Amino acid sequence: MKRLLSGSMVLALTIVVPIQTMAQVNVNIGIGIPLPPPVVFATPPAVVVIPDAYGVYVIPDIAVDMFFWNGWWWRPWEGRWYRSRYYDRGWVYYNAVPRFYFDVDPGWRRYYREHSWYGHPWHYEPIPYQRLNQNWKNWSTTRYWEKQRTWGVQGYRPRPQQQRQEVRRQRQQEYQKMPEVQRHQQQMREQQEKQPQVHQHRGEQRQGESQH
Repeated sequence: MKRLLSGSMVLALTIVVPIQTMAQVNVNIGIGIPLPPPVVFATPPAVVVIPDAYGVYVIPDIAVDMFFWNGWWWRPWEGRWYRSRYYDRGWVYYNAVPRFYFDVDPGWRRYYREHSWYGHPWHYEPIPYQRLNQNWKNWSTTRYWEKQRTWGVQGYRPRPQQQRQEVRRQRQQEYQKMPEVQRHQQQMREQQEKQPQVHQHRGEQRQGESQH
């Protein structure tokens, strides 16, 4: 019986699932933007480096997209972006699409499962969390994964700069068409339209008080 209970506990701890709590649904960031649901990890997650995206790492074995870039953890949710210094807490709304994102190939999950990047064998290397923390700055400065390791992709060459720019433009256009992105943009426009009315109403109140 003890062995059975121990095995069940280990299994429970190794499952990584997004958990949404009522407290977080009601948390607002400045202008009423909710936080994304947390992702619970039993242990610090390993990452893999994304080919053709300089200095971008991703946690591959969870259902949500969570990236590491430039010292921050990043995640999209419902058409919005959030970032944190921690992978499991401290998320803050980021009012833009992070610069790295349009270098990330939308098909990376399939390529990861197939161990193949555009027809080339992809021998990706799981990078432990601690190793990432200790080395990401040096790897970024030296472009280690691109120049020394070719991201683990056998016989692969990076795209020419002009082609990279064209691919980025196409991905930006596709991103803007996503329904959740359009909903968020509409919500932001509506909030911006309301703000001048609020300021005007407050100004009228202050003027009326001064007359009395």
